[in-house]
Amino acid sequence: MNQLKVIFPGTFDPITNGHVDLVERAAKMFTFVVVAVAENTRKQPHFDIATRVAMAKEVLKPVKNVEVQGFSTLLADFAREQGATAIIRGLRAVSDFEYEFQLANMNRRLAPDIETLFLTPAEQYSFVSSSLVMEIASLGGDITTFVPNVIANALKSKFKKS
Repeated sequence: MNQLKVIFPGTFDPITNGHVDLVERAAKMFTFVVVAVAENTRKQPHFDIATRVAMAKEVLKPVKNVEVQGFSTLLADFAREQGATAIIRGLRAVSDFEYEFQLANMNRRLAPDIETLFLTPAEQYSFVSSSLVMEIASLGGDITTFVPNVIANALKSKFKKS
């Protein structure tokens, strides 16, 4: 049997139930999934990379063929270093498609041997984004249906009103 490794990259600031859904489904299709947490200082993440990696590891611990790693290089280079055959990208809505299509084409140019595959999250997560979760959490809203408990608790602590 061929060993098929896939990379699921993102900032994961924070990891949401939609991300977890995609990882669990990818883990059923591939021998090994590397959840690649991007440093991405351009986005000015709320959590540093070490914290985002630790949170993702905690959340994804039950999925046995998944590993979480941080990276700060070109995705195509990281995927090649990992020996990946594909990159998984999530599409929530049509509005995500144009940007994701551009990324896929650029990655194909940089690493023609690595395919990009698109997955859509389960219907109940199709509107959930890390940015929206952060905004709701920062305003004291209930995010418990959008993120795993460990993430909800971390965000509650981060935005606790003094």
